[in-house]
Amino acid sequence: MSGPGNNAVENPHAGKGSSVLLDIGGDIGALVIDMPADLEDEEVELRKAGSDHDHHHDHDHDHGHGDGHGHGHGVAPHVAVVPRPKPDGTMAHSAVFSEVAQGTYELYLRPHGPVQLTVEIHGGQVTEATWPS
Repeated sequence: MSGPGNNAVENPHAGKGSSVLLDIGGDIGALVIDMPADLEDEEVELRKAGSDHDHHHDHDHDHGHGDGHGHGHGVAPHVAVVPRPKPDGTMAHSAVFSEVAQGTYELYLRPHGPVQLTVEIHGGQVTEATWPS
């Protein structure tokens, strides 16, 4: 989606089912994390830095699309690690949060792994990060 104040970014080289539309602008940014291939199908969860880490849930969701949206019922956003085609034809594993309010966030593997990465999201920008090996 694009319009005044929004910057839509889409990978035109992405294969079926692996493209992600990033709807950013104002105080909303996006996060793209380069992930190790051995974490394929794991889920990465994002929470505001310094927030309580005791909230977990066990119901099923389909997170293969990597949209990074909150669920609207108090659940921290989480997305699956999926392989995505790169413009050069190779594959790269990533986790994509397409709409994230600006601020500082901690990321970890679900359901309650230790924090592996802290990122600063800026409105109207795509933040890129690399998961530690």
